[in-house]
Amino acid sequence: MRRILSLSLVATVALGACSEQPSAPSSTPSFSVATTGSSAGNLTGRHLVSFTGSVPATFRVQIALLGGKVEWVSTRAGLASVSGLSSAAASTLAGTKGIQQVAADQSFALDDPGLDASNVVSADATETQANPAGAFFFPRQWNMRAVGANLAWAAGFLGSSSVSVFILDTGIDYLNLDLNGLVDQSRSTDLLGTFTVGGVSFTERDTVTKYFPTRQPFTDLYFHGTHVGATVSSLALGAAGVTSRTELVAVKVCAYLNTCPFSSILNGVIYAADHGADVVNMSLGGGFSKAGNGVFVGLINKTFNYARSKGVTIVVAAGNAAADLDHNGNTYTTYCNTPSVICVSATGPTAQVSINGPWTDVDAPSYFTNFGSSAIDVAAPGGNNASFVWATCSRTSLLIPVCQTGNFFVGAQGTSMATPHVAGTAALLVPILGRDPAAIKDRILETADDLGASGTDPFYGKGRLNVARAVGAIP
Repeated sequence: MRRILSLSLVATVALGACSEQPSAPSSTPSFSVATTGSSAGNLTGRHLVSFTGSVPATFRVQIALLGGKVEWVSTRAGLASVSGLSSAAASTLAGTKGIQQVAADQSFALDDPGLDASNVVSADATETQANPAGAFFFPRQWNMRAVGANLAWAAGFLGSSSVSVFILDTGIDYLNLDLNGLVDQSRSTDLLGTFTVGGVSFTERDTVTKYFPTRQPFTDLYFHGTHVGATVSSLALGAAGVTSRTELVAVKVCAYLNTCPFSSILNGVIYAADHGADVVNMSLGGGFSKAGNGVFVGLINKTFNYARSKGVTIVVAAGNAAADLDHNGNTYTTYCNTPSVICVSATGPTAQVSINGPWTDVDAPSYFTNFGSSAIDVAAPGGNNASFVWATCSRTSLLIPVCQTGNFFVGAQGTSMATPHVAGTAALLVPILGRDPAAIKDRILETADDLGASGTDPFYGKGRLNVARAVGAIP
């Protein structure tokens, strides 16, 4: 028997909020985190390089002569990241034969909430991997019932360990009780490297070594990647995921300081494509001005098209700014404005009687979700008002220190939480349809429950995800 703790949090914005527990207050220490936006911002001290053809054999020598260092290079994708270049050196490089573009790297931030600890409850649980509906916290998982995941489980659709979902995020607590054994440590990696934050050099793996010397660099110092990963696939000791046998691969592209270098994100997509990803979950994003940033758009399209050519299905979050993506003017929304992805908006109940329901209108558009018929493909549960998506918390979280002391579970809101429901469904479809991104996307959209306006709706796209119908468990 294992003790499971449920951490209740109160949040101020959309991505990671949690609800009150129906239990007596505990002595859990309080904490708070300042809210940050999700737009592109600080320079990282690196440059992204795109090539017109093959990568020159002398590229590393070229960069060294210019005073820089190659951080990574993908000959197949035709992209590279370099550090240490002055503005003049970057201009010189841009004028070199065979170089298509050189762009100063920037960082994005997760739509991160301010958090305050509230109450803690504890209980005993046994493993229920073969029966996710028996998870201890399943009674509060309105989200799994809303998309018919429980019907898919009952029909035997639990996922396959031969299918891999790469989680591009803040890492994963791979020893967590709901994830231990589901994370492929051999392919999981930290792609952050060393970059500049506010003019100061930062390396996250040094922080991992300082606080958790026995842990791998890709462990989650935040909480976000662990929560997202467990929503895709979970052993269901505490909370069920859409699947319970799908393999997860942690690709750390966001630091616990709430910064995600653009170069690391692109490298993460390439890494996933080159290391056998079937599905990529990107519960991250933001936006930047189209004017003057055409180079970024080109780099994104080139990278994502490369992954698609390798048979990778990419699922992305729509964002939490309640923005109309049909009329967002000069803003390029990452990564829903990108071709060849499945863009996911969020839904959730408008009210609940208690944390275990009953819930009112579980398919209502979430108050925070971005929307737009031209961008949204499908909707999935992301929480709304007082309702949340529950999953396990990283035991190496520096953002929520109390999670280090036990098996805590966190309720969260956001399109970040909606996205892994779709990624988990895509993983269930790989054995059925093969590694075919177009076929998987079509199946998910064709089998969604058509809500809102008939056909394509600004909030629902083609409808709200229906896991059971997508896999053929129900007609």
